Amino acid sequence: MWLGKFLDFEEDIKYLRTKIKEELFDNIKKSKLTPLEFTIIESIFNSKKLSGYDLINNLNKHFAGTWKAQSGTVYPILSKLKKNGFLNIEHIKSAIGPIKKVYSLTEVGEELLKVKVNKNFQDQLNFIENFLVELTSIYIRSFSKEYQGKKIEEVHKSIKDVFENVKNRI
Repeated sequence: MWLGKFLDFEEDIKYLRTKIKEELFDNIKKSKLTPLEFTIIESIFNSKKLSGYDLINNLNKHFAGTWKAQSGTVYPILSKLKKNGFLNIEHIKSAIGPIKKVYSLTEVGEELLKVKVNKNFQDQLNFIENFLVELTSIYIRSFSKEYQGKKIEEVHKSIKDVFENVKNRI
């Protein structure tokens, strides 16, 4: 009978935390990701579920011509992320073709992504700001002095448009 007595859950909570932690992180085999692996995880997170083909298209949009995602690069990474506990794979019958693999994040993959993004969000914004300053400085100085004023105005408009697009997409 528990009447008239405070119940101490401290040890029980410690035990459950340890057990949950073990179960949750048991399948995570890797503690570091490359920037491309992390970008793939972000892309899948933002789409909820994604086929390899659709992921490649997303990556090509993301990299905007600076790098071309190809199946020979992406599919081995997907296999590795699955093996390391970050992804689930679902086999779905396509209405017009063969069965396709659709990737989604595991619960722990999703939680790790959220923690990492939350922890580094401001640093990443600072990085983007510094990158924009460096890139635009080089771009503007690549023109003769007589055109630099005009290019600065164009850059201001372009950056304003970019940030307006960002606001509209979130």
